[in-house]
Amino acid sequence: MASPYNPPHGPHRGKQPSLSQLRAFAAVAEHLHFRDAAAAIGMSQPALSGAVSALEEALGVQLLERTTRKVLLSPAGERLAVRARAVLDAVAELMEEAEAAQAPFTGVLRLGVIPTVAPYLLPTVLRLVHRRYPELDLQVHEEQTATLLEGLAAGRLDLLLLAVPLGVPGITELPLFDEDFVLVTPHGHALAGRDDIPRDALKELRLLLLDEGHCLRDQALDICREAGRTDGAEVTTTAAGLSTLVQLVAGGLGVTLLPRTAVTVETARNTALCTGLFAEPAPTRRIALAMRTGAARHAEFGELAEALRADMAGLPVRVVGAGP
Repeated sequence: MASPYNPPHGPHRGKQPSLSQLRAFAAVAEHLHFRDAAAAIGMSQPALSGAVSALEEALGVQLLERTTRKVLLSPAGERLAVRARAVLDAVAELMEEAEAAQAPFTGVLRLGVIPTVAPYLLPTVLRLVHRRYPELDLQVHEEQTATLLEGLAAGRLDLLLLAVPLGVPGITELPLFDEDFVLVTPHGHALAGRDDIPRDALKELRLLLLDEGHCLRDQALDICREAGRTDGAEVTTTAAGLSTLVQLVAGGLGVTLLPRTAVTVETARNTALCTGLFAEPAPTRRIALAMRTGAARHAEFGELAEALRADMAGLPVRVVGAGP
């Protein structure tokens, strides 16, 4: 039996009860018997009694009335027993949540996707998630590259699906595939239907591009510069999306470049459009997942990348490995 309680002298400051002390007190409050309480929580009776005494010391409150025959809760003990149980229940919930968080592919995954990828690859991504990761709450955000990178750095987004390389410190890229660019022309254009278009054909074409801010615009301009196109050559920028671009091409306003994954979706229903393939090596872009370097879910994201590579093998792309 514990020694008689001696209230501490002076103001009570700076002492925090331990979870072990709270468990001991909650058990005594439930059983009103030291031996039964000790057995219930797997603690020796002396240790239990000492823990309760230490809790009284830490709180500066007498919790129990001890006699030779029985244990009673003091008025303060009755009130604080409810609080102690609430704390222990909350800790148990915290541990359960932590255990659930350790399970891969559960909870929320906030995926950012660029507009020139989202309509063409999301069906594959969503089918994969639905089939293999049914417990994953996938939330998709379609934004331009700069906004996506800001969201990833700020923690608003967890993972990105976009064109690389990014050249941004603190970002790890998980490459998925390379895809060629295709020249989209009006029906009857001199380059329509060819499969050996030289890159230097881009020098003088009336090229239609996306608005500023789209990475595909920058990639197309880089391709044109590599082909010898000068900055002064005519470029008409009037479209916010690829669907609008191909409609402008169909109307005879010029030609444009599309990634292979977008060709079927954007051109299949319009007989006024034709496509042409470039001679090897064709201009390409690389698509990857991007995460914060050292992300807590890095192993999970790596597994997701591997699963996506397998599912994207049927697309008109060249799947690449996880290496640099």
